[in-house]
Amino acid sequence: MHSERLRFSWMDQQDQYDRILGSLHEAAFDAARWPETSGLIDAACGVKGDALVFVGRRSQQDVEIYFAQFCFRGQRREDFERLYLGDYWSRDERIPRLRQLPDSRLVHVRDLYTQAERKTSATFNEAMRLSECQNGLNVRLDGPDGTRVIWGLSDPLGSDGWGSDRLRMVERLLPHIRQFVRVRHALVESGALGKTLLELLDVTGTGVIHLDRRRRVVAANDRAAELLRQRDALIYEDGVLHAVEAQDDAVLQLRMERALPRFGGQGAAGSMMASRLLSPRLALHVIPVGGRSEDFGQQHAGALVLIVDPAHTPRIDADLVASALGLTPTESAIAVMLATGFSLREIAASMRRGVGTIRWHLKQIFAKQRISRQADLVRLVLSVSSISVLPR
Repeated sequence: MHSERLRFSWMDQQDQYDRILGSLHEAAFDAARWPETSGLIDAACGVKGDALVFVGRRSQQDVEIYFAQFCFRGQRREDFERLYLGDYWSRDERIPRLRQLPDSRLVHVRDLYTQAERKTSATFNEAMRLSECQNGLNVRLDGPDGTRVIWGLSDPLGSDGWGSDRLRMVERLLPHIRQFVRVRHALVESGALGKTLLELLDVTGTGVIHLDRRRRVVAANDRAAELLRQRDALIYEDGVLHAVEAQDDAVLQLRMERALPRFGGQGAAGSMMASRLLSPRLALHVIPVGGRSEDFGQQHAGALVLIVDPAHTPRIDADLVASALGLTPTESAIAVMLATGFSLREIAASMRRGVGTIRWHLKQIFAKQRISRQADLVRLVLSVSSISVLPR
């Protein structure tokens, strides 16, 4: 009887795990799905909520928040986001310690504060108490291009605390949380957010290959087809995608096998690098498409291979951005430079203006677009810039 209960318990955990992976793949294309995914994670890990923050560093002093969502019981809490990021983030004693943690090491929130700080810290005693995170867990993950992912889980439900089953579930999810961020980042960089599979095939900034459930190539956009014709890193033979280098190909086949398991079940996304002779390596992201199959028909539902080429950076047309978003030439120039990776100080120096002036223009842009974050503006600019490369 005891072994039967254990078997059903394991099956329940596996079912929860598979549902989370499927939801993560959907959320990678649509961030509005993240609260739903978060709710599944909370239920599987037995916690009250979680917070995911994705940050990049423009300089030693300037940290940019690209993505931040605090969710509790599957509901996004923007009030907590505004409170913490606006009032506590810059003075939270644990943040420098989180940045120094080894990748993927789980740490109890209490252990990121000294004994004295647990008595005096405004963040620990106010923000952490309000969001019920004083007994939670934190982890830092290495993201793409020197970025960092910080994931926090709130206090555990029940009296057994952080038992071994809960910790194992959290550890199993870590690589998939990282993969979610990698894919989101790749889509932002290519200006492909919010697009259906058919629209993704028209975005030439990033190569896109669609695989059916037998792992055979169904379609490829212009950029992917060009890379395949070059036969420098990837090749297409008898309907099957391969990497040129044998070592890379072994990894690619494994990634596709995991994304599209032969005997059914939820596939797992994965990333890798593919070597080239004369150019920087390609980044490949293999992603199950799950419920997005309606774009191609059920019989073709499988996986996407996103190919990010660091040597291929699409030009952002400032005039197009100005026209599409209703910006002045100065506002458009600032928006394009921001989307290209310049900091506000670098933009000010380039335009021979003060940082305060650049911030003023930025506020005008925010008001016109009804947004409040630089990351939202970057997404808008990249989305608009993709119009210029669509087939005519």
